[in-house]
Amino acid sequence: MASNDSDSGRRPVIGLPTYSERTRFGHWDVDAAVLARTYIDLTERAGGIPVLLPPIGTPRPELVERLDGLVLTGGADLDPARYGAPPHPATRGLRLDRDESEFGLFALARAAELPVLAVCRGLQLVNVALGGTLLQHVPDAVGHTDHSRSPGVFTVNTVTTVPGSRLADIVGSEAKAHCHHHQAIGTLAPGLTATGHTADGVIEAAETRDGPFLLGVQWHPEENPTDLRLMRALVDHAAQYGKERTP
Repeated sequence: MASNDSDSGRRPVIGLPTYSERTRFGHWDVDAAVLARTYIDLTERAGGIPVLLPPIGTPRPELVERLDGLVLTGGADLDPARYGAPPHPATRGLRLDRDESEFGLFALARAAELPVLAVCRGLQLVNVALGGTLLQHVPDAVGHTDHSRSPGVFTVNTVTTVPGSRLADIVGSEAKAHCHHHQAIGTLAPGLTATGHTADGVIEAAETRDGPFLLGVQWHPEENPTDLRLMRALVDHAAQYGKERTP
């Protein structure tokens, strides 16, 4: 299995879930499995081998056996039924096929003790999968739209980190976060610790303190191509994971 062994030059394999969208390119207008290129580029620059994972129903354990690390990528709102809530009028664009695939993928990753970095929707998925709930429309709680001002435009917010946390060890006491989310963690799941907040109190990061690397951020590190710290942390843990399980 791949590992980031500096002597052998091998790099860890990082899984990146994609989503199904109607896509136009060249002469074609077809359903496709897509993901923003920024995720791929950041993974490669941080030293990993990016592998795209399509939403194909419940994943099989053999898939995770081929990975050294996993990034749960951003995207559409989760189905509120997953955390026992009726949908808010602003909750829309659900991708039930993606929910099924990625909840299954995360369960397999946890069972295999695979290092995981969760981004935006990915953090929300981790929180729900571990027993938490979501705030379905952040402006209702904070009274402003600074976390997602307009479609397709990222807002740079300041996130303050918790001293002594994995996140603080990686990015320091503050992070400049490229945000585009109208949902966030509501009730924090058991086993997770909130380790990053904006001034309005919104949880912008959460992690596990013990066990395999699991860190989620509500912002999009792939939108800052000069800052490799979060992805490099995942790649480093993935490299060690690959090395330890390689005969």
